[in-house]
Formats: sequence, structure tokens, C-alpha cells
Amino acid sequence: MLHELAHRLFCALFKIPVYEVRYFRLGDDQAGYVKHGKPDTFLQTFWISVGPLVLNSLVAVALAAVSVRLKDESSAQTVFGWLSISAGMHAFPSTYDAEHILAASKAARASGGSVLYLLARPFVAIVEIANHLRFVWFDALYAYGLFQLGVHAVVR
Repeated sequence: MLHELAHRLFCALFKIPVYEVRYFRLGDDQAGYVKHGKPDTFLQTFWISVGPLVLNSLVAVALAAVSVRLKDESSAQTVFGWLSISAGMHAFPSTYDAEHILAASKAARASGGSVLYLLARPFVAIVEIANHLRFVWFDALYAYGLFQLGVHAVVR
């Protein structure tokens, strides 16, 4: 749900109209989505697509920091810890989001844009590799790293 909320928030930030949002649904291979208008610039497309990476990662670190400050082995500590890991595991943009970044970078480059648009390709490759490595729990390892960052950011 936070992943889709991040897409929605970045659309609002760039004043891109949102036509339909599904934050969560059980029993469907597409549990959530945000249908929105076409962004005007490459940067808008980029930030809308990577919004979940930014927001989910920040939330995961913050929730870990909160959990470590709570009473040890309390129910609240368990809930905040679980929410932290969950947010982190859903941080990476989908392959669909990565495809949008790549298409927007190609279009921007074709219309005389900066060479910096070429950096989209390595970023998209990293996202695709991360998504393919989910079967070996790469997303859980990333979430655990964020959790540890939050834990160590707090002085006990």
C-alpha cells in the first residue's frame, strides 16, 4: 500500500492527474496500481517511478528507529519492526516502473536531451536485477539493511 501511495504522492507533487488508484487487493497478480496522466518531463517520470524506493526506504528506516526505542520484546516493538521490514521489502520499483523510466529517457534523448539520460539504463538494469533476485530474498536483505540503518541511527 505504501508503494502505491508513494507513486500517488509523487504524482501530486508534480501535478500529474491521477485517474484511478488501487492500494491493495488480495488474490490478484496486480495487488495495487496508480493510473495517472502522462508526465511532461523525464524527471517527472523518473521521480514518480522511483517514489516508492525513496518513500518506502525512508519509512523503513524511521519505523526501525521507532521500534528500537520501544520496550524490548513488546507487541508494539514487534509491529513496528514488521512494518519496517515490510516497507523495505516493497521499496524497489517494479519492472513496469523501470520500463517507464527507460522509455522516457529514450524519448528525452531523441528530442535532444542531455547525455545524463543515458544513466537511466544502468539504474533500470539495477532495478531489474533486484526484481529478478527476489526469489533468493534480495528484497528481504535490502529491508534488513534498512532496518539495521534505523537501529544504528538511534542511540540507546
